[in-house]
Amino acid sequence: MNDPTTPSERYLQGMATRRAVLGDGHVDRAQQGSTEFDRPFQELITEAAWGHVWSRPTLSWRERSIVTIALLAALGQDDEVAMHVRATRNTGATRDDVCEALLHVAIYAGVPAANHAIKIAKQVFEQMDAEEAA
Repeated sequence: MNDPTTPSERYLQGMATRRAVLGDGHVDRAQQGSTEFDRPFQELITEAAWGHVWSRPTLSWRERSIVTIALLAALGQDDEVAMHVRATRNTGATRDDVCEALLHVAIYAGVPAANHAIKIAKQVFEQMDAEEAA
């Protein structure tokens, strides 16, 4: 039987991928803000989303980033769109990639969803530019 206090290999891989894509600062804040209530959720997304899906070799992080941004925009998940646009600095997805993804959102999920996500992406890119200039 597995020791419940020992992280699985999938969790460890997920944490490495999560940190590489989102950055240590983001992951550290998520972990520090975690409570008994949401700790199981944090473990789930680390193992399942980051350890299983994002760590698969079939698609690159760039490709996963593009798909993820489009899906989140289509679902209207504003905070997650911003987080994943910010993560493009680590995934290799370009601003042109994000633009193309959001054009697809406009056609397949609706102009209002794409329009709102474009506004979010522009704000995030402006913040990123300001951080780089500082």
